Amino acid sequence: MARSFLPTVPARGPFSPDFWRSPLRGPRFTAVLGVVLLAGITILFVTGLLSYAAYNPDLARVNDKTPGKGILGFYLFSWPTDPHWLYRLTQGVHVTLGLVLVPVLLAKLWSVVPRLFTLPPARSLTHALERISLLLLVGGALFEFTTGILNVQLDYVFPGSFYPLHFYGAWVFFGAFVAHAVLKAPMAFRNLRTMRDGSDEEADELVAPRPDPPTVSRRGALGLVGGGSLLLFATSAGRSFDGPLRETAVLTPHGGPEPGGGPGGFQINKTAAYAGIRAAETNEEAWRLAVAGPTGTVRLSRAELLAMPLHSAALPIACVEGWSTSDQWWRGVRLRDLAALVGHEEPVDVFVESLQRRGAFRRGALRANQVADPRSLLALFVNGEELTPDHGCPARIIVPAAPGVLNTKWVARLTFGEL
Repeated sequence: MARSFLPTVPARGPFSPDFWRSPLRGPRFTAVLGVVLLAGITILFVTGLLSYAAYNPDLARVNDKTPGKGILGFYLFSWPTDPHWLYRLTQGVHVTLGLVLVPVLLAKLWSVVPRLFTLPPARSLTHALERISLLLLVGGALFEFTTGILNVQLDYVFPGSFYPLHFYGAWVFFGAFVAHAVLKAPMAFRNLRTMRDGSDEEADELVAPRPDPPTVSRRGALGLVGGGSLLLFATSAGRSFDGPLRETAVLTPHGGPEPGGGPGGFQINKTAAYAGIRAAETNEEAWRLAVAGPTGTVRLSRAELLAMPLHSAALPIACVEGWSTSDQWWRGVRLRDLAALVGHEEPVDVFVESLQRRGAFRRGALRANQVADPRSLLALFVNGEELTPDHGCPARIIVPAAPGVLNTKWVARLTFGEL
């Protein structure tokens, strides 16, 4: 057999094992971070799907921001109204946990970066699948966490709508995550067992062949990562609460002190000015609510609404960005009473239209079970006073457990019927 006499060119730069000199890298360090992410990302994915279900995207006429989802909508169901704080909990957990996991994710990516440069690129079919899943995993993680954080910060700089981008990105990311977990979980748990047993660490491509002198122990590095996560928790979780705790959420737009005093002194996302609401169209003389159903359309002034039976409900506002308020006292006309006014003896779906001139959810739809709930109101008052312009004067929707964007403000028209 002829032998090649071409000189062997040594790998240089990141493709050379000697390029990676940190003594911290190793299978045990990576295993600890991986197990934390295994649990955390699973919770993120489940709570993210629940948030998507809460938008009732099968109401395709208006609510569905992800056309063509096909079988990816297999889990959809009519979002419940009990407990009334359900969306406040699931979305608060989703966003807060996502922020808390950022240091863990960055540390995990740093710990495995040598694997992205190993040669040859694929030693076997299993190794090739692992490399592909790793590339999709890294790209998907960076995309999902980046878009999620930008959305929390109200920085809508995406090349399209946040909803389909984050939704489809989540499925790509989680698919790669599951594939990677199946391939790597046995090794990760084996490495954790060796840590508990105190046995020596096995040789691994993550272990530097000629490490630099250590400046911090692996336990210290894990403590630094955990400290970063605790810091993010302490500076973001408070936006899901009222009072002094909210003032600790200095890294989120809805942190800090309450935006004002009095009955309307609680957080909002969009002001009346941003939505293009003019006082001339919301005053008592000009504004009329159109209510449509099988018996026709009626137009109601505020005085006529006040003459109907009024009811009260204590409900929070909770938004996709993860912030929420505690229960506010709302008072107004039940949605099911308005449905009955136009010929629906039983509650049905409702299509809600706002005076708002811009924004993705100036129109929204609610399911029949949401209309049927006695706490679902066309609210005219909050905390004993008339709604302020920024809180939706002259009337807004308030529904238990619904995302904030479906609690439409500045309501102009309600169309009841199957959607």
